[in-house]
Amino acid sequence: MSSRLRDRTSCQPKLHNHHYQVTTKTAVAMPNHFTETLTCPLTELATNLSDSELRETAYEILVGACRSSGVKPLTFISHSDKNSGRARALTSTASLQRSLSSTAASNVKKALGLKSSGKRQVSGESDSERVKKAVTIGEMLRVQMRVSEQIDSRVRRALLRVAAAQLGKRIESVVLPVEMLQQLKPSDFPNQWEYEAWQRRNLKILEAGLLLHPLLPLDKTDTAAQQLRQIIRGALEKPLETGKNNKSMQALRSIALSLACRTFDGSVSETSHWADGFPLNLRIYQMLLEACFDVNDETSVIEEVDEVLELVKKTWVVLGMNQMLHDLCFLWILFNRYVGTGQVESDLLFAANNLLMEVEKDAKAMTDPDYSKIISSTLGTILGWAEKRLLAYHNYFHSDNTETMECVVSMAVLSAKIMVEDISHEYHRTRKEIDLARERVDNYIRSSLRVAFVQIMEKLKSSKRSSKNQQNQFPFLSILAQGVSTLAFSEKAIFSPLLKRWHPLAAGVAVATLHSCYGNELKQFVSGIGDLTPDILQVLRAADKLEKDLVQIAVENSVDSEDGGKSIIREMPPYEAESVISNLVKSWIMTRLDRLKEWVDRNLQQEVWDPQTNKENFAPSAVEVLRIVDEALEAFFLLPISMHAVLLPDLTTGIDRCILHYISKAKSGCGSQSTFVPSMPVLTRCSTRSKFVGVFKRKEKFQIAQGRKSQVGTTNSNGSLGISQLCCRINTLHHFRIELDVLAKRATSHVRNSESAHMGNIADGMGKAFELSTTACVKGIKQLCEITAYKIVFHDLSHVLWDGLYVGEVSSSRIEPFLQELEQYLEVISLTVHSRVRTRVITEVMKASFDGLLLVLLAGGPPRAFHLQDYETIADDFKSLCDLFWSNGDGLPADLIQKFSTTVSAILPLFHTDTDSLIEQFQYMTLETYGGSAKSKLPLPPTTGQWNPTEPNTLLRVLCYRSDETAAKFLKKTYNLPKKL
Repeated sequence: MSSRLRDRTSCQPKLHNHHYQVTTKTAVAMPNHFTETLTCPLTELATNLSDSELRETAYEILVGACRSSGVKPLTFISHSDKNSGRARALTSTASLQRSLSSTAASNVKKALGLKSSGKRQVSGESDSERVKKAVTIGEMLRVQMRVSEQIDSRVRRALLRVAAAQLGKRIESVVLPVEMLQQLKPSDFPNQWEYEAWQRRNLKILEAGLLLHPLLPLDKTDTAAQQLRQIIRGALEKPLETGKNNKSMQALRSIALSLACRTFDGSVSETSHWADGFPLNLRIYQMLLEACFDVNDETSVIEEVDEVLELVKKTWVVLGMNQMLHDLCFLWILFNRYVGTGQVESDLLFAANNLLMEVEKDAKAMTDPDYSKIISSTLGTILGWAEKRLLAYHNYFHSDNTETMECVVSMAVLSAKIMVEDISHEYHRTRKEIDLARERVDNYIRSSLRVAFVQIMEKLKSSKRSSKNQQNQFPFLSILAQGVSTLAFSEKAIFSPLLKRWHPLAAGVAVATLHSCYGNELKQFVSGIGDLTPDILQVLRAADKLEKDLVQIAVENSVDSEDGGKSIIREMPPYEAESVISNLVKSWIMTRLDRLKEWVDRNLQQEVWDPQTNKENFAPSAVEVLRIVDEALEAFFLLPISMHAVLLPDLTTGIDRCILHYISKAKSGCGSQSTFVPSMPVLTRCSTRSKFVGVFKRKEKFQIAQGRKSQVGTTNSNGSLGISQLCCRINTLHHFRIELDVLAKRATSHVRNSESAHMGNIADGMGKAFELSTTACVKGIKQLCEITAYKIVFHDLSHVLWDGLYVGEVSSSRIEPFLQELEQYLEVISLTVHSRVRTRVITEVMKASFDGLLLVLLAGGPPRAFHLQDYETIADDFKSLCDLFWSNGDGLPADLIQKFSTTVSAILPLFHTDTDSLIEQFQYMTLETYGGSAKSKLPLPPTTGQWNPTEPNTLLRVLCYRSDETAAKFLKKTYNLPKKL
């Protein structure tokens, strides 16, 4: 054993110091409040065997194994008693009786790094008593295993009987519980109850070793196992008769031997396998190893540990143990004792760590699945305990116990390494090249510092709450920055030198973690405020100082690193106070813009576009939106920063987008110019009979009107917008355009008064603020004016224009009804629309009216036909229409009316031109347009909608609606046009 273990100093470079060894127990011990009970990593037994029952079984195996290996008991004699007569009287042959000086160091203790405790006392004896009495190793083991002299005497008596009955068979060749049951009778016990309890214990051991946890798995069809199970069940209910000739006892012996002597190849084994199956053997062995600890001092390993282990190893043949399993079990015993006794004896932890290094060597060579399972469970428990401390090592370690921490880190890293590299099949499949130790320690540093950071925060918060004087307090994050700086320097001085053994950039990782933690709080702090204050500036200055301290530590720590610390510095994105302020303001801007967008949507949802809601006849939603915009601009310029001009475009651009959204919604759902214009009917020629028919009957006119309404591409009256609503939208966009100009000028004025030196250039560009919205307002007003005009003319007045004007006899269906109703709409517009855009709206209505008149004359369909003498009537109606808009000088300017009536004025003379001249003019213009291809046959000119007296399609349409025989024949001959649709 000692040759396989190294001295503690091999893994703890500082532990050779003599002063350390003297003071270890007080200097590195953890407080008693860390006492805890660990769950045994060994698999639970499938039967309810208590520790005392396992311990008694272990003692029987130990005594039996020792007797089997020699004819006389081993004797221990201390150095001080060597010359006593009693000692000489008890001394046997030199090969079996070994004395050990109490001052000589134990090889096992030396190998494990355990301190020698000097002279020991056995079983509480005084020095004077000890001089009078030499103590054998066997006697010492009895006391260590808490076995009474009475039980010891009974066990030795039974083993003598077994030896006599088995004719010198070795212990590994017999099924000891069966032999003990055979040899001990009720008379060997103080009372029947104790005998029955002893018998039940042996039966349960048999059940556990042969049925529940056998070395070789049982065959389900094995009748022997079923018979043994029945015998044990019956014996547990009623005590078993154990006489030599008793049938039940003979059956038990026969079946137990047959099960115990099974082998993998089916041959009969001379070795009985009744206590070497997992985990029974480990639990029994655990009881034996516990004897290495002094019964009077649970934290102390006895000085005679070498002799004890020498005897304990004699049980290996019975329990199926080997050196690797021994190392693993002893590791667990040492570690569990350290934890279970309040972590006061750090020597136990150092010993466990040294033994763990041997386990690491064992694991590399071991492929047994049972061993892999046990080592995984054991190391998993150790790793869990270690990482619980290391993930928050600031709570468990300090400057006085860093050596204990170093040992805990070593155990955690070794345990993880063994579990991952030596027994992990996944690792061997992938073979990822990772530095496991560095990765683990990196995680410990980051986790513990995050925990420490949170604790500093909680402490500061608690202190702040309990402080009575709430005035003139420093900002929380400013104080936090000081606390984090103190923690960083403490980490650098105490823990980083220790952790550098596994992680060369330990200090860098620590400060990077603190930098991130504080940075997160700083970001959260900044994101939660709306205005910059002196407190905020103080926080930013404290953050800047903290950052410089942390970066300095990282740089110093990275001097010798491969990348010069670049990887750590990359983890520390600068706080940048100015950038933080800038981002803060941008975030503030985004919040305001989001709020503005929400207000826009909310107000638009509630908007009914009623011009009567205020005296200016624009939408109330516009007032609210512009109020919020104005408040946002005012609040922006009140921010205590020096970068207004730089960040103002972010605000104005966002406002521009929100207002564009409003304008878009204001125009949506209103339709377009083409929505209201009726589709043109197919070209037809007039019937010459029409001049004899006279006017249409009223019923026919009504049917035509109904049919024509069905051709108008618009929504019905219930779904269409009223003219007053359209006027309200026009006013609203006009109001926006005016107010945006005011806001842009005000922003420019603010920028010019700003503290920044380069404001001139930016202020000059402020004229472009809200440019998109202003342009959209202008375009939107134009579109709404056109939509309003065409809706009035082609939708609201279609019954008197498209469905009534010049239908049938011209003289009886003149323009007067249209003018009367149109005048009412013009009155509404004059009262509703803002004076600055009123002329534009009325002008669009006039243009739409002119277009409507031309559409009636040139594309009115079969219900309309015109004679030459109708020209005077039409011209007079056209003059009346123009007079309506001139309104005796109170309406539109005469030159404006003349400008937009030019097309109508140019086309009307065609209705006064004789048919032959029209045909001749049409043929000429067609030939001019289409060239030589038109000589053989005149092509049908397409409808462009661009009416012109020299345009072939316009001339053709005048001919189509000419109630004349010559025109009808020409159209019939040239294009074969029908008389009706």
